[in-house]
Amino acid sequence: MSIRITGTGSYIPDLVQKNNDFISSEFYTIEGEAIDTPIDVVVEKFKAITGISERRYADHKLTASDLGAFAGQKAITDAKIDPETLDYIICAHNFGDVKHNAIQSDILPCLAARIKHLLKIKNPKCVAYDILFGCPGWVEGVVQAQAFIKAGMAKRCLVIGAETLSRVVDPFDRDSMIYADGAGATIVEASEEEGGIIAHESASYTHEEVYHLFFGNSNDKSQDEDVRYIKMYGRKIYEFALNNVPNALKNCLDKSGYSIQDVKKILIHQANEKMDEAIVKRFYRLYKTPVPEFIMPMTINKLGNSSVATVPTLFDLIRKGEIEGHNLNKGDIIIFASVGAGMHINAIVYKY
Repeated sequence: MSIRITGTGSYIPDLVQKNNDFISSEFYTIEGEAIDTPIDVVVEKFKAITGISERRYADHKLTASDLGAFAGQKAITDAKIDPETLDYIICAHNFGDVKHNAIQSDILPCLAARIKHLLKIKNPKCVAYDILFGCPGWVEGVVQAQAFIKAGMAKRCLVIGAETLSRVVDPFDRDSMIYADGAGATIVEASEEEGGIIAHESASYTHEEVYHLFFGNSNDKSQDEDVRYIKMYGRKIYEFALNNVPNALKNCLDKSGYSIQDVKKILIHQANEKMDEAIVKRFYRLYKTPVPEFIMPMTINKLGNSSVATVPTLFDLIRKGEIEGHNLNKGDIIIFASVGAGMHINAIVYKY
């Protein structure tokens, strides 16, 4: 028996927020000092570092659970399954349902339960729960689904990553330009076919690194101090990722029994183009091997960083031929990988 992803779906919001839309912004440092650099220069440097030209924001009437349900329905349709046969719905997110212009997160009931409701699934034995694991949440959800299936507790799971980060960004923080909204979903189930999940690796670094990403006040100190926004120490995250993610990828690949030459695609969390390129370069350096062309497809330039949604969305778009120059063939070895708040790292070696 193998454990395979048999269906994928994603929801990409229609509202496009371009870099030029930030030209009228006022940015401050995390210490509250005004940034004197002209905004057009700030935006230009931002594009050069992150690779982001535009990002997607959800319609004001929608929440993360709505987006997750849209993506989940597409995955169910793609897998051609009866949703009543699902044993688990696992929803990865970070901030719950945050309504437009609200200052509170809503996670009661959990998003997975809301998604199950929206999908009109009646079966009470379909267990719905959330996972909070930073940006690596969807990857970890797939790891958990595999564990349930291996243990005989499930045969079929729906794993979703959904987020509306546009609702929790500080408009006075340059980092607000990174974040986006979206959802990606996969059906994970037992299969008689060869391949599927071959190996996985997960780790949590919480001694000195735990607050590299955190919830904090606006950089504009005149704003309401009771409202919190997503914050990060970008340089620390960059250094952490470069020092730790390549080794996690290597550990996972070595456990799989496959070689670096077997890897056809690396689907890494779309956090920062330069950072992702540096991670993959260091990973190949561990094997004293040059990085192949077209090994790392990217969506961040158009979709931004939608956290838990980036990897499943990327996978869905490639499977459906929507990323130019990238495709997947039967038997291809893929690595899914992510790094994010916690600080958490994970990876999966998967035979397509």
